[in-house]
Amino acid sequence: MHAQSRDLSGIAHVAFRVADYEKSRAFYEGLGFEQAFEFADPGKPRVSYIKVNDRQFIELYEAATGSQLGFMHICFESADLQSLRAAYVSEGLQPTEAKKFRAGNLLFTMNDPEGQLLEFTQYLPGSLHSNEIGKHLGAHRISGHLQGSSTPAKNLGDQKSFYASKLGFRAVPRSEKQLELLGKSQDAIELLQGVELKPRIVFAVSSLKQTVKMLRRRHLTVKALQKKQLYVEDPDGTLVMFTVPSF
Repeated sequence: MHAQSRDLSGIAHVAFRVADYEKSRAFYEGLGFEQAFEFADPGKPRVSYIKVNDRQFIELYEAATGSQLGFMHICFESADLQSLRAAYVSEGLQPTEAKKFRAGNLLFTMNDPEGQLLEFTQYLPGSLHSNEIGKHLGAHRISGHLQGSSTPAKNLGDQKSFYASKLGFRAVPRSEKQLELLGKSQDAIELLQGVELKPRIVFAVSSLKQTVKMLRRRHLTVKALQKKQLYVEDPDGTLVMFTVPSF
């Protein structure tokens, strides 16, 4: 019997399927991030692992013919994946068995009430991710922390109830759609309604003024979503947002 805890260490990665693999990778490299490693099997779509920090990545999947582009899934990190899985099972959820996958980390998955895939991982010593600790930390990264990501929600109430009651996520003050991960990371997800809403990821920065200067030096069009949030769009229209954390 495993101890049970729904605490998460933070967002491990956000994955996107992209129309132009090289162009998308170049976009994130233009933000100062570096590719840590890549899967490039002959005859198969490539996958690039873009490093944000030692524990966070952006995964770019090359689109196969006819595949749907855009947001694929969020992966959350746990320090004890078996404990996390046991906690979810006790909540009546049906996660897959935790197994070691190609990169060398433990992983299980499940789907939210609307069928959106969720991944949960535990980094293991000797994995491709762990072997990159201290490496590929670009000196000119626009940010060193992926603070949040959107996820689709057709029925906001049902989705919010699932993430709050089953996964233990906490409501963010003065926000109807944001939920903070259980644990100490203060990473968050945003439930997005409507097919017209573009997916978004949120990076923490120390100064919006300096961030604007850095983005414009890289010849990117900077827009303001709110007074305290800026964004640029990646080649597939994902909003890459920047905000100064309140904590």
